[in-house]
Amino acid sequence: MKIARNHRIFLFLSIAFVVTSARSEAQKSAPLQVWIATWGASQQIPEPRNILPPADLRDATVRQIFHLSVGGATLRVHITNAFGSVPLYFTSVHVARPLAADAPAIDPASDRALTFAGASDVTVPAGADVVSDPIAYSVAPLSNLAVTVHLDEPPAPETSHPGSRATTYYVHGDQVSAPTLQNPGTIEHWYQVSEIDVQAAPGAGVIAALGDSITDGHATTTNGNDRWTDVLAARLQQSVATKNIAVLNDGIGGNHLLIDGLGPNALARFDRDVLAPDGVRWLIVFEAINDLGGLAREPNVTPADHAALVQRIILAYQQIIDRAHAHGIRVYGATITPDGGSDYYHPDAQSEADRKAVNDWIRAPGHFDAVLDFDQVVRDPQQPDRMLPAYDSGDHLHPGPAGYRAIGNSIPLSLFSR
Repeated sequence: MKIARNHRIFLFLSIAFVVTSARSEAQKSAPLQVWIATWGASQQIPEPRNILPPADLRDATVRQIFHLSVGGATLRVHITNAFGSVPLYFTSVHVARPLAADAPAIDPASDRALTFAGASDVTVPAGADVVSDPIAYSVAPLSNLAVTVHLDEPPAPETSHPGSRATTYYVHGDQVSAPTLQNPGTIEHWYQVSEIDVQAAPGAGVIAALGDSITDGHATTTNGNDRWTDVLAARLQQSVATKNIAVLNDGIGGNHLLIDGLGPNALARFDRDVLAPDGVRWLIVFEAINDLGGLAREPNVTPADHAALVQRIILAYQQIIDRAHAHGIRVYGATITPDGGSDYYHPDAQSEADRKAVNDWIRAPGHFDAVLDFDQVVRDPQQPDRMLPAYDSGDHLHPGPAGYRAIGNSIPLSLFSR
């Protein structure tokens, strides 16, 4: 009896060893995956002209289309109530493949409900984001994804990215799975969605672009996805060595390094917009034109005021560099592009001297890990304080699509090698 019992124990242990070994070998052979943000937008409280009236968001379906950078077979979506003062209830959240970038129609066969801890509805606490459960859902690089939500009650206040350069569609009633939305209201802002993640192979990573309206894409084509970050994302997909590198646009129109303007200042939003997203390995800093221009609009400004502003901008850059380096992120400084002739800022010779002083610091060795000389890319060689006419949107401050294309094409992809 004892021999038989020992034999059974030996047989059980042998089987357990074989099963464990098989699992171990399967785990070794299975490809590892990492989460990276393939799309994202910086959030803020929208200005009064950019809000959706609360009545439009009561018992409302909202469909938004997002342009992804890297593809994957598994995804998840971040729903946000970052600036809300009360919890926000979503009755349902769906993803689908849109039929076009500029229309509310989806492929109904692609429509899938997202879950949150297994539930189809979710309440997002005030000041928080909630991430959906992962879903097996294949998306191609540079493709579009529709995210449709239904709300019983409107956010209070709304959390938004006003500079979407993309159309949002909304109707009353729960129509999250509708193949299209009939006679929807439209607005060119994003609401309550902050990030979309995909799983990618090890070595994948994210480039975060921290900036103002020139990064956000002022004067680009609505629904055209031709910001300089879109140009960079498309170039990365052309090489096997960089096709798993995503681009995250953290631009906010009117944003400042030092003070709150349109959206929180860059230092205040750094943790949420740069450190929190999944997979950020590189950071491009392209901020300060609004800080420089803001001083140009002030009366009775002294040379000492100009010198102090330049030093405060440099301090902010160094803070960003140090905080990013502490998290293993390489930081690339982009020089400030010219705004001579701007009808908004009316920069004078001292303002131009400030811009040159800031750019000299950016270009100097030992500060940023590398320099992206956007100033040199778009300036007019005959008038270096002005943008080349072919690249100017017409306001002498923002590039047009050709200027954004030149900026995106100027960035060396070798900076993102592993």
